[in-house]
Amino acid sequence: MRTDNQTWVSEFILLGLSSDWDTQVSLFVLFLVMYVVTVLGNCLIVLLIRLDSRLHTPMYFFLTNLSLVDVSYATSVVPQLLAHFLAEHKAIPFQSCAAQLFFSLALGGIEFVLLAVMAYDRYVAVCDALRYSAIMHGGLCARLAITSWVSGFINSLVQTAITFQLPMCRNKFIDHISCELLAVVRLACVDTSSNEVTIMVSSIVLLMTPFCLVLLSYIQIISTILKIQSREGRKKAFHTCASHLTVVALCYGVAIFTYIQPHSSPSVLQEKLFSVFYAILTPMLNPMIYSLRNKEVKGAWQKLLWKFSGLTSKMAT
Repeated sequence: MRTDNQTWVSEFILLGLSSDWDTQVSLFVLFLVMYVVTVLGNCLIVLLIRLDSRLHTPMYFFLTNLSLVDVSYATSVVPQLLAHFLAEHKAIPFQSCAAQLFFSLALGGIEFVLLAVMAYDRYVAVCDALRYSAIMHGGLCARLAITSWVSGFINSLVQTAITFQLPMCRNKFIDHISCELLAVVRLACVDTSSNEVTIMVSSIVLLMTPFCLVLLSYIQIISTILKIQSREGRKKAFHTCASHLTVVALCYGVAIFTYIQPHSSPSVLQEKLFSVFYAILTPMLNPMIYSLRNKEVKGAWQKLLWKFSGLTSKMAT
């Protein structure tokens, strides 16, 4: 395509993680197994919460949203990544690249906001336990979830529209595993300083603002837990937040370690590893964390397995 004497590309070439065939086959098998585990794990968490009435609480309502975000995020990146591991021509059409950027950026933003919402839920559960049910009513939970989804999609729509209005000229090689925002912006053959400012502002709004809210929530939570007299009471209050705190440390820890470093910006390799972490590893680990560190979820699993084994025995007889 040609517009205003500038050449625009119709497709991009993703350079991926490696050009070695044996390495690509090994990564294909590894990432395929991890993706299947991710989809099964998150879908089972959603199904478990749906089937067990004891899990029909605000915390698990938000966990359902988190699981849906995780499996959607993984699906926006991993299938295309797997296909390119086995493809000789690793091309992605312009429209597909724009769609991938839009959904991955939106879902990533939604996850960070959701984690802040879940931190607020834990803050109310620990610091204002007697009024928890009155504060975290269904209407508020629905509004908080909708706000998370809408904010992520609005931010992504603006970022994607601005990014793909840039002329890419003849440069169509993206040194990344997917159509990631910074990787695509680097292809532009015009000044991108305004885009970089927009990305920075967006990062502050959808990364650092939720992180600060999570931090403030946990400062209050820890302060309240330390005031509890009994050791058993402190232990119970801590276990109320343990799973969420682990997920927060996992998500925000890597993001801050990767992108907020003094006197340097993240390398291309770091950006690729960051994307792999968030597209594959985090969505796979989240259901495990909530299953292994949460007594209610473990109890629900045991109840479901007991029912299933009982049904199997009846069918056998």
